[in-house]
Amino acid sequence: MKRSFTYIKPILLIVIVAFLYGFAEKRHKYRIISEINVKFTDTENLYVTEEVVNKLLIQNNSSVSSIDKETLDLNRVESLLNNHNMIENAEVYLTLDGKLEAEVSQRKPIGRVLGNSSFYLDKNGEIMPLSPFYSARVPVMFGFDGSNVAEAYPVLEHIRRDKFLTHHITGVRRLKSGKFLLELRNMDFELYFGDSSNVALKFNNFKAFYKKARKENKLNTYKKVNLQFGDQVVCTKK
Repeated sequence: MKRSFTYIKPILLIVIVAFLYGFAEKRHKYRIISEINVKFTDTENLYVTEEVVNKLLIQNNSSVSSIDKETLDLNRVESLLNNHNMIENAEVYLTLDGKLEAEVSQRKPIGRVLGNSSFYLDKNGEIMPLSPFYSARVPVMFGFDGSNVAEAYPVLEHIRRDKFLTHHITGVRRLKSGKFLLELRNMDFELYFGDSSNVALKFNNFKAFYKKARKENKLNTYKKVNLQFGDQVVCTKK
């Protein structure tokens, strides 16, 4: 009898452990989500609000307390966020203490088209709708529509990455010829850029011209500065 109990004891122990594990797993599975936390990777400009994200996270349920871990489909919720036209990327996960976390990266506009239809061009070269919550301070674009806005992407992306250009260039105008005219802050002359070829070279030439003309106090003596030739800056005086 004693010998039989020796064999039964480990089996009984396994059964108890399996029961406790199953019970804990069941409780964990049906545990109610205690809190929702939304983190924006860039909080400077909110083109989509935390409230909007929350509504997508709870899948139109009226209360967070009504959602359990079994009901929640993380892949579906993540897809809903990623399909939102103001969100570039979202990652959704559950913490061990029952919190639903979402890390959201917004799309970033680099230019704003004004015309029959208004929209942004984002940093990936794609059309982005205007936000009802925030208006981006980016160069304004004239003469563009959905069919030709991508032409200006190399120019605008270079402006976005350069602090000097971001400060001084306020607009991009597309001429009937398809060439670009850049509008400047607090300067009287026109900046003729040409097409979107040799972007880095043209802007480096412009910065060198600006530095020299400012040092010599001649910025106000020009009515047109032409960068289209790439290897030189051609200036027309007033």
